[in-house]
Amino acid sequence: MTELTALSPPRKNKTHSHERRAALAMVGPAFALLILFVLIPAALAFGLAFTNARLISPYPAQFTGLDNFVRLFQDAEFGRALLNVAYFAIVVVPLQSALALVLAILINTQARGTTFFRTIYFLPVVTSMVVVSLLWIFMYRQDGLLNILISKATFGLVTGPDWLNDTATAMPAIILMSVWQGVGFHMIIWLSGLQTISAELYEAAEIDGVTRWQRFRFITWPGLRATRSLILVTITIAALGLFTQVNVMTQGGPLDSTTTVVFQAVQAGYRQQETSYASAISLVFFLLVLIISGIQRFLTRDKD
Repeated sequence: MTELTALSPPRKNKTHSHERRAALAMVGPAFALLILFVLIPAALAFGLAFTNARLISPYPAQFTGLDNFVRLFQDAEFGRALLNVAYFAIVVVPLQSALALVLAILINTQARGTTFFRTIYFLPVVTSMVVVSLLWIFMYRQDGLLNILISKATFGLVTGPDWLNDTATAMPAIILMSVWQGVGFHMIIWLSGLQTISAELYEAAEIDGVTRWQRFRFITWPGLRATRSLILVTITIAALGLFTQVNVMTQGGPLDSTTTVVFQAVQAGYRQQETSYASAISLVFFLLVLIISGIQRFLTRDKD
């Protein structure tokens, strides 16, 4: 009995050691990928931003200090890209989150057909953004589906614009498509938050004769505090990183009316081969996203 007791701790330690090795073996690949595709590129971008490095050049990169950042803040195209991104985010964040919440409330029932509608609303999310963008290009053409519907609805009195080639409609067209594509994902997040709210609260409110608006204001909205913080941050980060739609549908045009910070960085880094300038753009963009995310986190923090 004494011998068994003396041998127990080593077996327990051996078991814990085996579990630690197994945990490290499972986490190891994720850490390796994180280092390879996130930390190393971020460190390289930070270093290259202070040089004159080019993507293909026979000359070695030289340290140039803040030259790229001085050039960046004097670049009118970068200023226009910031304004476009701000415009896109200011419209998309409230519009997409509100529409997703309305859809989540509508299908948060046990009625027949709700599963079908959830699938329909979520279908664009699982479709590649490139495919969605190509589809909407045909819809936005001068003779596309959208203009045909406008013409028929107005009995031929109104002719739709050339959506993607008009500076007044190019960005609104991208906004419409982006909201349609992303609303299903955030609807699911809202729905998961709605289902965490106790049904007893609604039952008590119904017995007390509380109106639907009062139920939403005093039960639903406070109960979604954590969910709306997540929604706000995820939509904002996605909006600030606008790229694929612009790259496929407009190439930043017409007249830079849809160019964005990420699109400009890709253009500078790969098409103009100015790796150092693209790194400076990326670094400034990272700092902007970090600051905006921090402000959002501060404003949506739990104050209790």
